[in-house]
Amino acid sequence: MSLGSWLRDRPHWLERAFQGAHQSILWLKPLFVKIGYRRSERWLHPFEAASKGVIFDCRMCGQCILHSTGMTCPMTCPKKLRNGPCGGVRANGHCEVDPEMKCVWVEATKRASRMPLYGEEIMLIQPPVNRLLKGSSAWINMMNGKDAELPPAWKSGKSAANTGYEQAANG
Repeated sequence: MSLGSWLRDRPHWLERAFQGAHQSILWLKPLFVKIGYRRSERWLHPFEAASKGVIFDCRMCGQCILHSTGMTCPMTCPKKLRNGPCGGVRANGHCEVDPEMKCVWVEATKRASRMPLYGEEIMLIQPPVNRLLKGSSAWINMMNGKDAELPPAWKSGKSAANTGYEQAANG
């Protein structure tokens, strides 16, 4: 068993570590602002990639939601699903795409149940991944708000609120 696998099976420890790392990053934010996010990312990115890679098999999507997915990286799902399993989960809990692999979401749900602080966040609907952020630091993106921004093409799309669905339902 690898160190990462061993740690992922102890999500309550990782949850505490996440809380500490999150507070540290927020505490350091004024320094990152002063240095500049681009320059800060140059030295922070290798540390983030190495640490999250070993522990979570992180794919550096730039929009980390580990605390909301049982400390299981949803980007390790062959289909890159961020809101639960695809419906093709085998009876033994393994992936339909890779039968040797346990379904990421079966693992995430099991681990989230052992997380007292963030465990219920697995029920939140996550927005689609902004692929423009792939390879960038999720920590920097969290500080500068890029992780919450919609890509330009998404902003021009129609939503249910402006297509008449809402009016039809109410009227």
